[in-house]
Amino acid sequence: MLMSSYNQLLVIISFIVAFLASYTALDMAGRVATASGKAARLWLFGGGFAMGIGIWSMHFIGMLAMSLPMVMSYDATLTIVSMVIAVAASIFALWTVCYGELPWYRLTVGAVIMGSGVVAMHYTGMAALMVQPGIVWHWGWVALSVLIALVASGAALWLAFHLRQGTSHLTLMRSGASLIMGIAIAGMHYTGMAAASFPMDSHATHMGVNSNWLAVLVVVVTLSILGITLLISMLDARLQARTSLLATSLAEANRELAQLALHDNLTRLPNRILLEDRLDQAINKATRENSKFALMFMDLDGFKGVNDAFGHHIGDSLLIAVTERMKSLLLGHHTLARLGGDEFVLLMEIEDPNDAAVVAGALVKSIEQPFDISRYELQVSLSIGVAVFPGDGVDERELMFNADAAMYYTKNKGRNGFSFFQPSMNIIAQNQRQLINDLWMAQDNGELRLFYQPKFRAPDGPVVGFEALLRWQHPQRGLLTPDVFLPLAEKTGLIISIGNWVINEACRQLRVWHLQGNTRWSVAVNLSALQFEQTGLVETVIKALSTHQIPAELLTLEVTETTAMRDPDESIRILTQLTELGVKASIDDFGTGYSSLLYLKRLPASELKIDRAFVKELQEQTEDATIVSAIVALAQTLNLKVVAEGVETPEQQQFLTSLGCNTLQGYLLGRPLAADKVPELADFFTADKPEEVAENTPVQSKPVDAG
Repeated sequence: MLMSSYNQLLVIISFIVAFLASYTALDMAGRVATASGKAARLWLFGGGFAMGIGIWSMHFIGMLAMSLPMVMSYDATLTIVSMVIAVAASIFALWTVCYGELPWYRLTVGAVIMGSGVVAMHYTGMAALMVQPGIVWHWGWVALSVLIALVASGAALWLAFHLRQGTSHLTLMRSGASLIMGIAIAGMHYTGMAAASFPMDSHATHMGVNSNWLAVLVVVVTLSILGITLLISMLDARLQARTSLLATSLAEANRELAQLALHDNLTRLPNRILLEDRLDQAINKATRENSKFALMFMDLDGFKGVNDAFGHHIGDSLLIAVTERMKSLLLGHHTLARLGGDEFVLLMEIEDPNDAAVVAGALVKSIEQPFDISRYELQVSLSIGVAVFPGDGVDERELMFNADAAMYYTKNKGRNGFSFFQPSMNIIAQNQRQLINDLWMAQDNGELRLFYQPKFRAPDGPVVGFEALLRWQHPQRGLLTPDVFLPLAEKTGLIISIGNWVINEACRQLRVWHLQGNTRWSVAVNLSALQFEQTGLVETVIKALSTHQIPAELLTLEVTETTAMRDPDESIRILTQLTELGVKASIDDFGTGYSSLLYLKRLPASELKIDRAFVKELQEQTEDATIVSAIVALAQTLNLKVVAEGVETPEQQQFLTSLGCNTLQGYLLGRPLAADKVPELADFFTADKPEEVAENTPVQSKPVDAG
């Protein structure tokens, strides 16, 4: 027999190719397993081709590494057939591990088919050797090589299946598995090579492919194919990772958008949109199952006062605390939603209306307990209206309307309780809604009016100006005072446009009086909290002053102490802009809020206005007298003028004058008048006869501050 030897460089290269082919197999298994549709098929066939080429090349390079004392050449057809067998076996292997499971029987069948393919590939490649008289086989070594091929194929399939995807050290584990698989593949090949012997008289024909340059060609092409395949796989993996990250980010963003779209930002409760969907589902379920549910419309009593007195941040904290207290009492299937402001709605399944009464009573009792918020002990109550399906409505709109009507009924009868809907309650609710509808058209229909209450230099004149007070001349209900309609205007947002109209109309009327010769008169306008906070306030004032040619110093804008202290820094900024124009600023209802002297001295105001609540019970040696004295002393220290409103008796007039109040207004001196009545009484206003003025001035309505 001819003695053979091996080219050590090519042997090493064959091991490297075996390792790369094994790694490619594991990587392609992951690509196929994670892809779907057309992409999975492309990875299956493309990856199987690259992997088959790698396995075939390892065997072929190993054959080329064998040196015999004769020139080696190969049959091109059989060489190509051996390569096709390797590719087909690789595609089958990838297809086998792409299943969700790999039971032992499938693993066994797969190992037999793949191992047989590897054996067929190897011995077909050996048969491609063009030698005469032929190869002599040692069947013991052949059997061992077949056994190695089967075991190696089984191990390769098992590793490929379990390392498709997954762990944090996937690349390292694949590398270790590839090393084991590469050694097994190379071991099978060189065992098969050991089974072949060549007789002494063997000689090679020179009709096939010469091995001198074939080794270089196979190595270059194979490494190129495996390298390109792995590079594409790595780029795809990175792209998939980025796509997955982007998809995760988008999914998270979508969840956040859904949360924002369907939940209240402050309390995280469902909002109106989600409530409407839940209510629609509840109606369908109750209709289908002939069951009942209750819809409770809830409103916090006294919340606006807390919000105005302590600021929005305290109000928000109170709403959160109220929400948590409500949620702690609710069991079973329910939806607690916030519609906005201090309005909540509870949707809950019930067996009997008494179930709703029990829950409503528990909620009322719980909410009336004090809340400890940021060092303050705050107290509010809950008014609830209950509508029961199907008796109190058949659709979403009717149920909400009737529950709202029942809630208004609770408020009107004293608050802090609950009421079940009765048909008669709709009259109250319909009147309220009709008033809102009428208010939307009041400004366009010219129904808003300004009345003017004179302001006197203490003690009894002359008149220095007027305070503009808003009224509504309703076509059916007559003259309405602000306490009737301003809460509705604030609730609907109309307060801003109405407030802007008041500023313009007051300036227009003041111009008329100026043209009539009363050039020293000024006018004061109350600003609501929403109007004070609107971004266009300064522009509105500038436009009104310019349009009606009013000196800025003759316009006074009154802001309540509570409004000014809600956001002191912002109030200072706004009032500074106004006073720089020349407009005067007045702090209204002083003494009823919670001012900080640090901020008060920074406010660019020119006067303080004592609230009528202190003047009403004003007598010497009383608590109110002490408070008023302190307010006047504080104003004088800050160089602010003092205006006292609500003066109704000569004793109040005398006492306030003695304290040092600069300006007085009230029923004793003059009641609110329509604009066309003011010039007729100008002579009386300037006369030193306050009693006569009060007697001859017609009573129009009880004044209520409004702006």
